[in-house]
Amino acid sequence: RKILVGTIDNVKKLCAIAMNSEYDIDLVSGRYVIDAKSIMGIFSLDLSKVIEIHVHTEDEAGANAFFEQLGGMIQ
Repeated sequence: RKILVGTIDNVKKLCAIAMNSEYDIDLVSGRYVIDAKSIMGIFSLDLSKVIEIHVHTEDEAGANAFFEQLGGMIQ
């Protein structure tokens, strides 16, 4: 899926949600792959652009619950 983080508050929210997840979650922007549980890593990305988000799990219900928590960031 794709997300638009955009603000510092959304970075904090994304990182907090990712930290509470048992899955590995990556943000992909161009050739960069960042761990979504790393707030410093997220800040290294251009937050004004749409970023791909990958949740590494076979549990579709769990992944959907994660995406629901992101709310308005989903594109």
